[in-house]
Amino acid sequence: MASFWRMKSKNDHGVDFWNGPERSGWLMKQGEYIKTWRRRWFVLKQGKLFWFKENYITRDSNPRGVVPVSTCLTVKGAEDVLNKPFAFELSTSRETMYFIADSDKEKEEWINSIGRSIVQHSRSVTEKDVVDYDSQRADK
Repeated sequence: MASFWRMKSKNDHGVDFWNGPERSGWLMKQGEYIKTWRRRWFVLKQGKLFWFKENYITRDSNPRGVVPVSTCLTVKGAEDVLNKPFAFELSTSRETMYFIADSDKEKEEWINSIGRSIVQHSRSVTEKDVVDYDSQRADK
């Protein structure tokens, strides 16, 4: 089964990833099938997280993969899960991807940027989706 993280054609995404990204930089990414770590250039733009082999990105660059952040549920530190410094994870209902940044500052900046993008591109929360435990009385 092909992963929904991957896109084969650079024309399928509708995002000018080569121009003015919200965040870009090197991260180590764990492979999908063979769990080796590879250094990839990541670009976050318009609700999508792309990755490439090289950091010189043009209109003709072909992403190695992409994650639509609207499918993501959480982005959080994963140093204790992987037993590696500067690690974080990005999870959907179907799978979890792991990354390692070059520093704690970069890890936090990626988590914050991806988190903001998830909020901006997720569906709107309605009243019925909110459960406010603080407003519920303890004597019920």
